[in-house]
Amino acid sequence: MTDSDLDQSYSAVCEALTRVGEAGTPMFLSMLCLSLMSRFERADQVLPLIQNALAQSDGAGR
Repeated sequence: MTDSDLDQSYSAVCEALTRVGEAGTPMFLSMLCLSLMSRFERADQVLPLIQNALAQSDGAGR
């Protein structure tokens, strides 16, 4: 994915989050994550991504 593709995708997610609002954000993100995870063949391809996101978030110390 090019930088332009990443920017376009990130912008689309931001716009979608604005449309669903704060109340709809958890459901939207859950559905998006499940959809993206389903594109991988094995859990060992997804689990490191989850750990990386957790390490970069506030949830790392909880």
